[in-house]
Amino acid sequence: MQLVQSISLMQRRARLWAQAGIGVGLVPTMGYLHEGHLSLVRRARRTLGTKGKVVVSIYVNPTQFSPTEDFSRYPRDLKRDMKLCRDAGVDAVFAPRDQEMYPNQPCGAFSTYVAEEMLSKGMEGSSRPTHFRGVTTVVAKLFNIVQPRVAVFGAKDFQQAAIVRRMVRDLNFPLKIIVAPTYREPDGLAMSSRNRYLRGDLRQQALALWHAIKRARAVTAQNSKPVPASRLKAQLKTMIESQPSARLDYVEFFEPETLNRSEKVTRGTHMALAVFVGKTRLIDNGRL
Repeated sequence: MQLVQSISLMQRRARLWAQAGIGVGLVPTMGYLHEGHLSLVRRARRTLGTKGKVVVSIYVNPTQFSPTEDFSRYPRDLKRDMKLCRDAGVDAVFAPRDQEMYPNQPCGAFSTYVAEEMLSKGMEGSSRPTHFRGVTTVVAKLFNIVQPRVAVFGAKDFQQAAIVRRMVRDLNFPLKIIVAPTYREPDGLAMSSRNRYLRGDLRQQALALWHAIKRARAVTAQNSKPVPASRLKAQLKTMIESQPSARLDYVEFFEPETLNRSEKVTRGTHMALAVFVGKTRLIDNGRL
């Protein structure tokens, strides 16, 4: 396994693999890897077979963070990540520096961005207005650099995966997007690099997100008629904020294909939520 930090070197390797007819799978990450990330690596390997090349990108992308968010303190440990990737059978880790990805950004030299303008409006797009422009820009760059045949994303970032799929369709990227199931801790908490921020009883309080999904599933299962979304949102807000350090950012119900908001909730409706637990903002989602 090789660590590649140069865009030109990564592109050169991608061209050589393509010339040899070798399929490439990309798993984009921001590092501080956990078992959820490794499940995406395994999915990429199953898709490509033993002859394919699996590339994990590790890059904490500054353009998807607002000035008030946790870019500077986002967990980073490249040495640890490299070991995990090596043990998982990854063929190459692409870990560029900021100056590689956004040359002379402080001087304003980088000025080209990719923006999806429909699916990115609600939920995370409302709470973090510049977030998805940063995501689609960096993912488009990674696709152009690594030239993958497939790219694997996790379903925990449901809206993000939908937006990337739309970008790939609209801009004719020649690859397949795979969305793998959310990987959870034994007690149900969705795995996230930000979970390391949860100290003391905050880890237990963070289960409010998973409990809210289970409560919404139970409510829809018990009702033969659609449930008003506003009523269920109010119930879930009360439930979540009964935890002393939990504060609801949003909970939304929507159609999973279009992300259109649902005013009535029934089986098959999707839900997503974001919750501050202490100072840590966590997201989760699930199909009801």
